[in-house]
Amino acid sequence: MKKWIYIGIGAIVVVVAIIIFGLSNLGPIIKRAVNSYGPEITKTELHVNDVGVSIFSGEAKIKQFFLGNPAGFKTPNAMKVGSVLVNVDEKSLTSNTIVIDRIEVIAPEITYEKKGQIDNFNTILKNITKTSSSGKDATKEPEKQGTEKKLIIRDFIVKQGKVNLELSVYGIGDKQISATLPDIHLKDIGKNKNGASPAEAFREVFAALYGKITSPAVTDVLNKELSSMGINLDSLGQDAIKKLGDTIGKEKGLDDIGKKVKGMFGN
Repeated sequence: MKKWIYIGIGAIVVVVAIIIFGLSNLGPIIKRAVNSYGPEITKTELHVNDVGVSIFSGEAKIKQFFLGNPAGFKTPNAMKVGSVLVNVDEKSLTSNTIVIDRIEVIAPEITYEKKGQIDNFNTILKNITKTSSSGKDATKEPEKQGTEKKLIIRDFIVKQGKVNLELSVYGIGDKQISATLPDIHLKDIGKNKNGASPAEAFREVFAALYGKITSPAVTDVLNKELSSMGINLDSLGQDAIKKLGDTIGKEKGLDDIGKKVKGMFGN
């Protein structure tokens, strides 16, 4: 009897050791994947500082996620997130389709920048779409044609986000105006096709994010703030900035700026 008890205890110890070893390697795997593949997908700077893993909950915490802006935009970043929680089905890590039970993006700080008829997030989304539709996914192994890691994300959540508009980049003061980002909850990303490439999954997530950023829930709030200066989101572009710079001295206040912008756009 004691012999079987010892065997049972030994088996449990081995299983626990394997789980702990696997979880201890999960952090570096996620960090390497984000920092290596992310910039190839977005065509911008993208990195995380660290990934911590709890061996008790099996949850990874991505710390200090940073998404830079495309070339030509003035703000220092498009999005910063203090923490992203990730639950991965560890058994799937060695397969070609990695199953992520949950990704929770908490309190993202989004900087929205308009430049004529385009904006920073639309530009990044176009980059992601081009990457995902080209078939040249950064995670594909060149030496193994047809072999690539795919993802299924059961729950993707964004909550407590904020969208900021920096007025200083348009030459109209140092004021920042903000709006609350509506929460996002996507389910079963990649499930219908037995796994999506990282670029395809990122495109679906980013398209949903962009939809919320440009939704009336956000733009109406920003426009309400801008209207007090005689400006709206559509008028924030390079031509408007140039005209502002040519016609308005640095000593002018925001009230005078608003009047001139109204005149320029016929408002």
